[in-house]
Amino acid sequence: MDPSWFTPNRNAVLSYMSLRRSVGAIGVALPPVLAIGAAVLFDVGLLSSVSAYYYTGMRGVLVGSLCAIGVFLLSYRFGKADDLLGDIAGIAAIGLALFPTAPEGGGTGRVQIAGVVHLVFAAVFFIALALFSLFLFTRTDGDMTPRKIVRNVVYRVCGWVIVACLVLAVVTDLFVGDAVKAEYRPLFWLETVAVLAFGVSWLVKGEALLGDRPTEDGRGRREAAQVHEGPA
Repeated sequence: MDPSWFTPNRNAVLSYMSLRRSVGAIGVALPPVLAIGAAVLFDVGLLSSVSAYYYTGMRGVLVGSLCAIGVFLLSYRFGKADDLLGDIAGIAAIGLALFPTAPEGGGTGRVQIAGVVHLVFAAVFFIALALFSLFLFTRTDGDMTPRKIVRNVVYRVCGWVIVACLVLAVVTDLFVGDAVKAEYRPLFWLETVAVLAFGVSWLVKGEALLGDRPTEDGRGRREAAQVHEGPA
């Protein structure tokens, strides 16, 4: 494969640190903000999924957050592989906002179709985020700093957590009874864990967490790592 697909644009490194942090911060904040906001402001209990908050007073927060993540990801320009995967994830995030999940208790034919499209976008979105964590965030062009080694562990854990949550979501939907789902809300918790893993991965990528320590000459290791590693 053409190596340029995995070669980042060095000039974009510093510009996108804040972008990564923004994406990560929205991801980490979204599930608790929806659940707590709906409970406090609208007296709504825990719902079956994160997406189900579309049908509460927190709809604007959910749609706005997904669209913001989508725009950020569409704006993400680093290496060719990053650009392509960012575009796919960005389109999927906006698709999640535009095509809501089917409401609890069913709905009309169009609503059900929109729900199916929502599920497809959700799968594409989370798979793309897992690929970011597992394959793009972990790559390096040179010697890794101690913090980079730790960051790679975090990326891989986050990536596999997203994959595991997707698999468990399918298993839960197929094999867990409605009574258990209604009582324990397993899909909500699986989605929450997956979204938190995505958010943590991007916060670490933006070096809001586990950034490189300064070197003795005053030049940040982060700067050196970005020059030699590329994606850090």
